[in-house]
Amino acid sequence: MKIWLKTPLSILAENAENGLVIQDNKIIELVPLGAEPINQIDKIFDASQHVIVPGLINTHHHFYQTLTRACPSAINKELFPWLKALYPIWAGLNPENFRLAVRVALAELLLSGCTTAADHHYVYPKELTDGLDIQVDEARKLGIRMHLTRGSMNLSEKDGGLPPESVVQDKDTILADSEAVVGKFHQHGEGAMTQVALAPCSPFSVTTDIMEETAVLAEKLNVRLHTHLAETEDENNFCLSLYNCRPVDYLENVGWMSNRTWLAHGIHFNEDEILRLGKAGVGIAHCPSSNHLLASGHCLVPELEKAGAPVGLAVDGSASQDCSNLMQEIRQAFFLQRINYGAANITHFDAFRWATEGSAACLGRDDIGKIAVGKQADIAMFKLDELRFSGAGDPLAALVLCGAHKADRVMIAGKWVVEDGQVPGLDIPSLISKHHGEALKLQGLI
Repeated sequence: MKIWLKTPLSILAENAENGLVIQDNKIIELVPLGAEPINQIDKIFDASQHVIVPGLINTHHHFYQTLTRACPSAINKELFPWLKALYPIWAGLNPENFRLAVRVALAELLLSGCTTAADHHYVYPKELTDGLDIQVDEARKLGIRMHLTRGSMNLSEKDGGLPPESVVQDKDTILADSEAVVGKFHQHGEGAMTQVALAPCSPFSVTTDIMEETAVLAEKLNVRLHTHLAETEDENNFCLSLYNCRPVDYLENVGWMSNRTWLAHGIHFNEDEILRLGKAGVGIAHCPSSNHLLASGHCLVPELEKAGAPVGLAVDGSASQDCSNLMQEIRQAFFLQRINYGAANITHFDAFRWATEGSAACLGRDDIGKIAVGKQADIAMFKLDELRFSGAGDPLAALVLCGAHKADRVMIAGKWVVEDGQVPGLDIPSLISKHHGEALKLQGLI
């Protein structure tokens, strides 16, 4: 069936003023201003009230953290004390509360226009050994593209790391499960709905041998690598103290300096490090709201892009910025980068690019992130029928400047996964009730 999304109010694509045509899971035609499709159309969707953008791509998240939003013991703290406050709580994760956390995160992402989500799951308490299986199951039910990252921690407090013993695993378990998860879930090639990356958590929570052997395993399995890096000055000091080098030097020493790698945050780089990262093609997941909330600093996005490093956007964990709204993150990135680089140098088109083409590049994909012939039919559609948009002259800019929060329609691989602002078949009030109860129980508040 060929579907024509006809005459959008505005669209983030060239020569597509009169819409686009989708067949199965792909975009097969862009329709210029004043033209009709050259393909014979089976169905028309009137998009005259919609602003159409490529499906947004989230490059870094921690789904389980939806259970610890606005957690009293972690409020008003910077990264290291914030983590120490939350690790003991996360040790109480189990299959039941984790499944609810994943469902909430995915639903919130979908409703914000997100079509592809990467999650960094690195907490493995004894009761939660099948977390990635749960994530895949929930993602398939909701129809979202999923980039699982098999996270890991094995450097506990007693060994000089940050996490407690209750949430770490041993090296053999980590490496064996990493290979098993790739074999079970990773789909290679165009249109993949589920992919897996290997993701030791950070320099302060894993040993050097885990970093080195994970890099070797990723190359063997032909999957990507992901970790947190250079998020705070505390991390820089930790690396200097423990490894006698800065985080980027450490990254190079353990064999991670390649275009197979993308990093979360990437704030505290010097000029030489930025050039080295760009030359290697290492991607950066920019997390503006999280960096604001934890007072970590700001990512040097223009310098990184100029050096050749792909930069994407991410909501980060829902306990370090407390929501999973990727459309809102575009606005945050837009404002944060303007403060540092000026109004004339950062546009709303830049912010959209980071959340689409830039994010796709971080994940090693060229089949998503753009409305163009041959790309996957992943799109987000927003209406401008709220008070916040009244008086807006440029519909596309209005999504960023006026603060769009909720998509009206979302399509992934040619299938509607959000219709009229709702996720079909998902009982949101019931989900909120169950999830909120489990969250308060986990935090010890009831």
